Formats: sequence, C-alpha cells, structure tokens
Amino acid sequence: MPSPTYRLIMQAILTRQQILCIYGGFARAICPIILGHTAGRERVLAFQFAGGASSGLPPGGQCKCFDVADMSEVELRQGRWHSGRSHRRPQYCVAEVELDVNPDSPYEPKRPIATAQRGKLRRKR
Repeated sequence: MPSPTYRLIMQAILTRQQILCIYGGFARAICPIILGHTAGRERVLAFQFAGGASSGLPPGGQCKCFDVADMSEVELRQGRWHSGRSHRRPQYCVAEVELDVNPDSPYEPKRPIATAQRGKLRRKR
C-alpha cells in the first residue's frame, strides 16, 4: 500500500504540479520526474529548482533523489514545470519505476503516463 506522500507525488506527476516539502532540514521546491521503489523504499527522482540543500543548489537547479519517507510538510502547488536541460545520463535513483513523467520513458514504468489516469492525459506525439 503506497504511503500518503507517495500518492501525493503520483498526483503531482499526473497533473504536472510542483511540490513544496522539507527534506534533510531544508525547504525545497521540486518537480517530480520518476516515482517508484528501490530496495523496498519509496523513492522519487525530482528536479529541484528552488530551496536549500546540504551541498547547495546550482543556479538553475538540478535533479536529486529523495526517499519519500524522509519528506515532510509535502504540498502541491501550481506553477511552471521545471525539468532541467539535459536528460542524457541514465538515472539510478529508482530501480522499479512505477510512473515517469516522460511518456516515452526508457524505464518501462508500471503505469505508463499515457494511460495512468484512464486516458485523461494524452501522450505527446
């Protein structure tokens, strides 16, 4: 059974909403990209575009991996979708991908974005 936070992140991916949360003691603004599990833990790969981080946040933001269980004060908000510039490197954050914002995901998600909400979202061609 997915956690309430996992379900909220799933909703954010399906509706392309930003997420505000606290993680590692820092307030963060992220756009979730890939959601699933690694070694039984709920994980999300997201593009962090604002907020703090222990290693700092480069101008323009960067992709980061989050353990869903360690996220708190999670809320959705409307706003511009951020995804970064380059998607050439493979991701290693999420081993078992359930949902990927990319409709042409190479990770074989369990719920393809084109059918995830019974056709409410259409695959871009």
